[in-house]
Amino acid sequence: MDKNSMSEFLGSDRLSIVDAMRLIDKNSCGILFVTDENACLIGCLTDGDIRRYLLSGGKLEDPVISALNKDPKVARNESEAKSLYHKKNFVAIPIVDESNVICDIYVGEDSDNRPRASLQVPVVINAGGKGTRLDPFTRVLPKPLIPVGELPIIEMIMKEYQSYDCRDFHIIVNYKKELMKAYFADNENDYDISWYDEEKPLGTGGGLSLLKGKIDSTFFFANCDALLTANYESILKFHKESGNLITMICAYKNIAIPYGVVEMGVNGRIEEMKEKPEVSFLANTGIYIVEPEVIDEIPDGVSVGFPDIVEEQMKKGKKVAVFPVSEKDWMDMGQLPELEKMRKKLYGEK
Repeated sequence: MDKNSMSEFLGSDRLSIVDAMRLIDKNSCGILFVTDENACLIGCLTDGDIRRYLLSGGKLEDPVISALNKDPKVARNESEAKSLYHKKNFVAIPIVDESNVICDIYVGEDSDNRPRASLQVPVVINAGGKGTRLDPFTRVLPKPLIPVGELPIIEMIMKEYQSYDCRDFHIIVNYKKELMKAYFADNENDYDISWYDEEKPLGTGGGLSLLKGKIDSTFFFANCDALLTANYESILKFHKESGNLITMICAYKNIAIPYGVVEMGVNGRIEEMKEKPEVSFLANTGIYIVEPEVIDEIPDGVSVGFPDIVEEQMKKGKKVAVFPVSEKDWMDMGQLPELEKMRKKLYGEK
């Protein structure tokens, strides 16, 4: 690996966790090797390390060393690195010298084509909305059929689930539903789809009432405007091991405020000034893992948002939790600017 490529995998121990997240997002393997002031390796950091630290009560502003794996696997030469890499399915192996300075990083020859776990979990997609954020395109096509490059939004979402052997699809439809059904009737991929027709708009959660008696196991539930490229196996494992009724997948968003921000005290006294600060927060991706008993409690024919359903279950004392993912693992396809960014990310500049 050349020095320019290697620099994408390296970070200082003086970074904050949020700064480290940005660097992780830039490289292809989702890992950062952290070094001290003498360029010696002191640990590594992955999305999983960050997630575990935050779930234990840590903050994004904390120093990176707080979440560090301080016992990373290393090799002394490329042959040893290859052996370690394939033996334990690592994403990257640093090659270090006698002083523990990184000389090279081995990332494998074909890391993108590793097989994914066979989850075989049902997938429910809410595809009934009008897609007003994509107006005027949705005056002609329903939002799920808006193309992103070679495929429509909904098929891109379905293919991601299929890569984990999730092939049992349940799709809730309303607006321009006949176009949706016609598209898949002629689709050569022959998807296994059960359709559920809303007679009136039922919101992002109410349509699940149509599935009563149809699903009796844990299922993925997704709005038809979000593509998630995170590790579905890890999310499902977290959901099961935590004993959650609902797991909400949320993405860390970092937004730079393009103004100087002032905090005001009594009599207009300036308490604090920050020049173009960055705000970090968790955003709901609109993707969930849900236990089937949730469906039974949704009233028939009533419009309700799924976040309201989540809140109601929390009030009942049921276990609801967040699984945080990286910002780069979530693409919101419900907005025109984001749709274009997604097309460029998936297909490159054209």
